[in-house]
Amino acid sequence: MTDNRDELEERMARELHDLPYAQYLVASEGDLEPEGDYDCVRVDGGRFDELDVQNARFSQSVFTSTVITGGSMRYTRFADVWLRNVRWVGTELADTVWMDGELVSAALSGVDFGGANLRRMRFEGCKFDSVTFRAARLREVSFIDCVLCDCDFGDAALTEITVPGSRLGGLSLHKARLSDVDLRGASTLDISGGLDSLRGATISTIQLIDLAPAFARTVGITVTD
Repeated sequence: MTDNRDELEERMARELHDLPYAQYLVASEGDLEPEGDYDCVRVDGGRFDELDVQNARFSQSVFTSTVITGGSMRYTRFADVWLRNVRWVGTELADTVWMDGELVSAALSGVDFGGANLRRMRFEGCKFDSVTFRAARLREVSFIDCVLCDCDFGDAALTEITVPGSRLGGLSLHKARLSDVDLRGASTLDISGGLDSLRGATISTIQLIDLAPAFARTVGITVTD
């Protein structure tokens, strides 16, 4: 498992020019279309309002300095994509598939990842505000120096997840299924609901102490001095 994460880190690009397909990228022309097939495309500096590209496919493609507000990308597949400085507001990404990709310095607010499948993904320096991951499946996903605020992972399946340097606040884990989820690297950890779903997670002693009052409330223990 550790070897898999090391391999994931090695595959990820730190800059655009590090991408193995960077020289083949072609600037996107015209509007993005539903069921479109986009290979080695670069979308740069655009603004998309109420974008409708359901069932599209993006392979070895790049989004940079792009704003996407509203709209739906449901059922879209993202394979080996690299996104930097992308802002998503209220966009539907339910039932999307993400594999072998990286999001850097992205901001997501009110975005719906419900039922999405994310595998071998790396998020770095991203902010997630009120993002829904309900019933999503995340495997081999790293959140590095990210902020996750009021995000809902209810009914989600989380496997081989790491969160080094990230701030996790107000997370809901109701009926989530965790396996090999390492939360020790989080700089802050606050669970608003579903503490009983932490089975399968690893936390530090300090995090356990911080969560102790919430654990006590969950099992009906009154703590008083």
